[in-house]
Amino acid sequence: MEISGVISAIVIGIVIGVLGRLVVPGRQHIGILWTIVIGIVAAFIGSAVAAGLGVADTNGVDWVEWLIQIALAAIGVAALSRARLNR
Repeated sequence: MEISGVISAIVIGIVIGVLGRLVVPGRQHIGILWTIVIGIVAAFIGSAVAAGLGVADTNGVDWVEWLIQIALAAIGVAALSRARLNR
């Protein structure tokens, strides 16, 4: 992966993390850095899942891939927030 690919993955991960955080209702007990990390991980895993399902490379915007990534980010944000709250 080239440096431009890594930078774009980080930027997309930030967007995915923020959108995932907005989907989760209530207050989350994690910082913005954790949100970004979760978003980046969700973006990579979501891309792999979408590729496995055959919906990653379509003409136009890959809405299904974005929905998978946002759902994974929301699950990650909720799980980490709950884990940090129960400490």
